Amino acid sequence: MLRNLDDARGAPGFVRFESPTPNSRGRHVGVFGLANRLAHDGALAPDDWAWWRHSNDWCNAAYPDPSTVDPQVYDHAVNPGATAWFRPSAVHLIDKTREYLDLLDRYGVPWTERRSAAPGRVVYADDGQVVVVPGESDD
Repeated sequence: MLRNLDDARGAPGFVRFESPTPNSRGRHVGVFGLANRLAHDGALAPDDWAWWRHSNDWCNAAYPDPSTVDPQVYDHAVNPGATAWFRPSAVHLIDKTREYLDLLDRYGVPWTERRSAAPGRVVYADDGQVVVVPGESDD
């Protein structure tokens, strides 16, 4: 596992967990996408699959999916490279996400933690997260 690729160890700000290397489309896949890939590829042991299914269902019921609020939030033509980041105050979400990181560790899937005070132009926000277009600012 890699951590703090942007060398912001312990820095306050938004946090994102993602693959350390981009995929074939140049995107750093987020923690939930990485876990979902393991499940969809049939790579999870039965107990881990059951945990993943239950946890995803719980998260889906407990927290808003930005793309259901704004279907264009992840549209590449509208918001190129949009990524979700946890708010620093969303400790409960970050703690839940650490369970997913443990799953990735068990299966040897690398991930990194990034922190930023200003990760980009905010295109969606709720109590626990923001979706931003990186490389752009709100200024």
